[in-house]
Amino acid sequence: MRVIGIDPGLQRTGWGIIDVSGNSLTHISHGVVTTGSKWATSERLIKIFDSLMQMMTLWHPNEAAIEETFVNSNPASSLKLGLARGVAMVAPAKMGIIVAEYSANVVKKSVVGAGHAEKEQVQAMIKILLPGVEASHDAADALAVAICHAHHAMSRARMGDVISGVGG
Repeated sequence: MRVIGIDPGLQRTGWGIIDVSGNSLTHISHGVVTTGSKWATSERLIKIFDSLMQMMTLWHPNEAAIEETFVNSNPASSLKLGLARGVAMVAPAKMGIIVAEYSANVVKKSVVGAGHAEKEQVQAMIKILLPGVEASHDAADALAVAICHAHHAMSRARMGDVISGVGG
């Protein structure tokens, strides 16, 4: 299974791609799509969409996961984040990939073990889980989303085995 994880943002959208084979995680690539704060919102959204499409065309993930948006105290900021998130969801969907959604707390708990972990803790765990990977906060968060999805997919697969009587 090849997973793209996405940490959406209008100014910085992190993305990370991993391969999953059993309990083994392999880093494929990661990065951040950045947009100019003075750009029109439509230009920023196009840049996010086009960049994610380019990465998916290059790396061919077959599963995708995105971090859910938390409601900000500033309604305008929440709406802008929602726009970026929507565009980030459309990119894999356009390629026929279903997009799983995870809250920030679930992602952090899956990777760090604590739902309220700091960005530095997530970044540190990414270095442990994917040795040799140096990623910015946004890219590390995206890789964490991908790892969270991998953990949940493995859990669903094991649960399916138990229900069908395999291995138990």
